[in-house]
Order: sequence, then structure tokens, then C-alpha cells
Amino acid sequence: MRVLTRIGGGLRERLDGAGQVVDLLLRTLAALGRLPRRVRFTLDMAYNAGVRALPVTMVVAAFAGAILALQTGIELRRFGDTAVLGTITALSMCREMGPFITGVILAATVGSSMAAELGTMKVSDEVAALEVMSVDPVDYLVLPRVVALAIMCPLLTALSDLVGILGGSIVAEQNLDVSPTLYWQSAREALTSSAMLLPKEVYVGLFKSFVFGIAIAILGCASGLRASGGALGVGLAVQAAVRNSVILIIVLGFIITWFFYFLAG
Repeated sequence: MRVLTRIGGGLRERLDGAGQVVDLLLRTLAALGRLPRRVRFTLDMAYNAGVRALPVTMVVAAFAGAILALQTGIELRRFGDTAVLGTITALSMCREMGPFITGVILAATVGSSMAAELGTMKVSDEVAALEVMSVDPVDYLVLPRVVALAIMCPLLTALSDLVGILGGSIVAEQNLDVSPTLYWQSAREALTSSAMLLPKEVYVGLFKSFVFGIAIAILGCASGLRASGGALGVGLAVQAAVRNSVILIIVLGFIITWFFYFLAG
């Protein structure tokens, strides 16, 4: 019975947490009409989320593209078909690797920062003080962060795609004897051969990153607003924000890919 009680308590706690996240998301969407009053704060959040995370994102994206090109090129060279290496690298970065890398890095940097900041405010009763002054914490604290990350995540993803393809071109030339002209020609053809200006992979990747940005911000803010118990509670909130964000990025990435390539065709 103790085991069942403990399992039931843990399950109830997880469901309560998921319900609070959904409730916070709905309240944030309902507050979008008040966004013009938070433009300056939103721009500050966008700077913190985008510009400060740019260097590490670009470094990881470059090496991810290099690893992708190296591993793919090794197998393609066995069949003498390295001419399509640029196509595979470009489409893989745009469809999956770029959004995933950007989302994970933002979860580890920006999402954890949001959880720590709001968690500190929560345990020091600053959030309660805002409520006493009739200031909605969702409007004042959550909305600018969610909008900022929803905008900056796709922009960082687009840069990650480009830098990843560039990293793949260096490996293709130096290690796989694929000429830069052939590599970039195949990559360019893969990214322009579409009646929609850009191929489906680019749009799906940017949509993924948009969803990832919202998910990271909501989970970070929700974890911070649920923090309790002083410094230990803030640390646990940061841990939960990063853990849940990475898990949700993987799950949402699979669901979006399945929807666009299997359900919607």
C-alpha cells in the first residue's frame, strides 16, 4: 500500500504540474492583447534570449553539421555517391538538427535563467507583492518572455541551419574530397527546388523552432512560479525546467514530423 500511495502521489504531482503549465499557456494567450504595453521588456528578453545565446548556438551548430556530413559522407563514399552530400546535410539541418540543437541550447541557457529568475522572485514574495498591487504576473512576467523566445528561436534556428551547412562543407572538402562547388550546388538545389520558394523541410523546421520556443518559455516560467522552499526550491525549479523542456522538445519534434510527413502528406 505504501508503494501504491507513493506512486499515486507522484502521478498526481505530475498531472498537477502539467495542468498548471497548460493553464499558464492559456492565460498567456489570453493576455496577448496587452503585449503593446510590454514592448520594451519583450525586446530586452529577446536580446537576452537571442544575442547572448548566439555564440554557443553557432559553435554547436557548426560541429553538428560537420559531424552530420562526416558520418553521412563515410557511408556515401562506400557507394560512390558523395555528390548528394550537400543535399542530405542541408535538408537534415533544416528539418531536424537545426531546430533540435537550438531548442536544447535555449532550454539549457534561457529556460534555466527564466526558471531561476522567477523562482527567486517567488520564494522572496516578489510575485505576491505584484498580486497585492493588482499587477497580473502572467501579463508582467510571463508574456514578454514567451513572445521573445517564440520570435528568437526561429531566427536562431535559421542561423544554425546556415552555419551547420557551412560546417558540413568544410568537412566535405577536407575529409571526403568533395569540392565546395559541388557541395554548395547540391545544397542550393535542395533548398530552392520548390514552388513554395523554399522546400517543405525549411518551413517545418522553423515551425518546430517556434513551438519549441513557446514550450521552453512556458515550462521555465511555470517551474519558477511553482518554486518554494528557498534556494533549494529555486535549484529544483531550474532542474525541472531544463529536464522537462528537453523531453518536450524531443516529443514535440517527433509529433510535428509525423504530422507533416505522414498525416498531412
